Order: sequence, then structure tokens, then C-alpha cells
Amino acid sequence: MTKKKDFNKESLADIVVDPDVLAKELALEIEIDPLEQIDKDNFQKGSLNITSECNQALKLLKGDSEQRIQGLRIFCEYRDQRSFPLLLPLLDQPCPVERMSAVYALGRNPCPAAVQKLVNLLEHDDNAYVRRATAWSLANYDNQIVLKPLINALKNDVAAVRLWSSSSLAEIGGISGTNAQLAAEQLLISLKIDSEPGVRSNCIWSLCRLYEKLNDTLQENFVDECTKIALFDKEPSVMEEAKTALDSMGMQGFYN
Repeated sequence: MTKKKDFNKESLADIVVDPDVLAKELALEIEIDPLEQIDKDNFQKGSLNITSECNQALKLLKGDSEQRIQGLRIFCEYRDQRSFPLLLPLLDQPCPVERMSAVYALGRNPCPAAVQKLVNLLEHDDNAYVRRATAWSLANYDNQIVLKPLINALKNDVAAVRLWSSSSLAEIGGISGTNAQLAAEQLLISLKIDSEPGVRSNCIWSLCRLYEKLNDTLQENFVDECTKIALFDKEPSVMEEAKTALDSMGMQGFYN
């Protein structure tokens, strides 16, 4: 899933998370999507207002596994700080569906106490869906410790985790000039060498978001790379992304 298309205004924090949709975005080295184990018909979407839905979700999080997953779905959509003490223990659940859903819920409901646990999941969880969820969720945490794990995930993990890590680096890189430089350095490398077109497109998106914070050398390198891609790349989707980036920076003439 690439992020389109307003490079200046769009934020990952504004994206409503639907785990069912996210779980089907890219084919991973997992034969069965764990979310397919969930009985979708059991998730009740009544006409209750947000407060009532959150009240119900809090009760569900205290129930059995199926009930907890139903409650987690609600907190993937709504924000309520009362959920914090109930969400945190679910990061340790043996069931990957629960861990993944809890990670998404904590992306929608950023809890400072969750940062280290989320980082640990990104670095060590053996389930790629959980790591991917964590790569998305960490974009919503304004904490310096998440920068290096996201950079490492972009360098070393499977395609879907790299995709979300590349996007999340736009958010974390925007915290400071130093973060922006570090994030941009890896984004530029991945833009050049990553084998997944979606990852390369997201690298362009993130670099556009960080562009104003970058030093002159990184800015020039990014423009040069986008120009090469716009003129010569073999992947049409990446080529169009590069053209859009150049247009957004007022450099249409660089590829005409």
C-alpha cells in the first residue's frame, strides 16, 4: 500500500486502520493470513455512539480470545486512553492475531508505556504480520528510540515490513533535523536498491515529506535520483511516483 498523494499534509496518524484490509496488502512468506481465522460475522458494528462502542470494547478486552479480538477491532478505529492498561498485556499474547490487533490498536491509541514493547516486537517477533503492524504503529510514537529499529527493518525485513517502515520513517524523521538526515540516508539507499516497487515508491513519498528538513547534499541526491527514475526506471508505478515528487517540488522540467 503506497501513500497517495499530498506529500505535505498526509499523515499516517490520520489513516483509519482496518486489519482485514492491511493483512491482505502484500503476499508474505506466510501461507495463511492469520486474520482469516477471525469470524468476521462476530464483530458487531451497531449504531452505538463512539463512547458506547468504547465502553463495550473495554468489556470485551476482559473476555476470552474471540471477545478480545472484537474489542481490539473497535480500538483500531477509535481512541480512548482508558484502553491502555488493557491493551498493553495483549502484546504478549501467544496468538499472533491478538498481538497484531493489539499493535494496531496501540497505533491508534499511542501509549508511551508501549514504545519499548513495540520496538521489541519489530525487532524480534517471529510473525511478519505482527512486525508489519508494529512498523505502522511506531509512526505514531514521537520517541527517539524508534528511529533505528525502523531503519533496520527497512534494510533487512520482508517486503511488507519494509514498505510500512519506509512510510513510518517520514513521521519519525520529521521529529528533528537529525532524525530527518538519518532516515533520508537509508531511504535513499533503499530507493536505489530495494527489489519491491511498493517500497521504492514509499521511499519517494517519505523523502518528499522530509525534503525541507534535509541538508543540501541530500536534497540534491534525492532530486537526482527522482530524475533518473522518472526518465529511465523500468517500473511504471515508481516512475510515476518520481514524477509526482518532482512536480511537488516544482521541478517538472527535470524529466521533460
